Amino acid sequence: MASLDRVKVLVLGDSGVGKSSLVHLLCQNQVLGNPSGRNTLRQIHDYKEGTPEEKTYYIELWDVGGSVGSASCAKSTRAVFYSFVNGIILVHDLTNKKSSQNLYRWSLEAFNKDSSPTGVIVTNGDYDREQVAENLLPLLVIGTKFDHIPDNKRSDVLARTAFLSEDFNAEEINLDCTNPRYLAAGSSNAVKLSRFFDKVIEKRYFTKESSQMPGFSDRKRFNFKSLHYD
Repeated sequence: MASLDRVKVLVLGDSGVGKSSLVHLLCQNQVLGNPSGRNTLRQIHDYKEGTPEEKTYYIELWDVGGSVGSASCAKSTRAVFYSFVNGIILVHDLTNKKSSQNLYRWSLEAFNKDSSPTGVIVTNGDYDREQVAENLLPLLVIGTKFDHIPDNKRSDVLARTAFLSEDFNAEEINLDCTNPRYLAAGSSNAVKLSRFFDKVIEKRYFTKESSQMPGFSDRKRFNFKSLHYD
């Protein structure tokens, strides 16, 4: 197994959203008893499983800690993780509106490799951003703590966060990191996760484009006023 090809996937999101628990669940298929800080774990993934092209790879999941609004020294420390990235999982807490909002800041920080993002305007809670017109990296959006949402509120919460997958051109998974059944083999979530890892591998090993994270080049403006909550 040591000779397997591998890809690097960043796991980004606010502190407390459950990134460490998520990474542990993805790699170990079990609940993490004592979440703690930044870590890197590997998962074995069978690319195009069940087809003649099937091949096994290592997926390295890099749990990047800290706060997106932290001091420049902390952001500079995180910058070392932003090179040679093949995919990004953006994680937010479904019960925390701000963590959903901050996914845009996390993506900007990663795309810029910690150089100060341009075009970020914050006025009375409304966010206007210039963002990458065509992001070359595969992205996946995961909402955590799904079980913490009361049944009578779930439809409202899911409607509120549904735009994230469209904005990031990514599939969306909602789950609870304390319940492995959300990623059970054959489930829709497991299929989405496998499809994302296949895209990451294809981008790294089977396309002509650079396998490294792109920087900002072409930009267009997005108005995310829907992210401002009363």
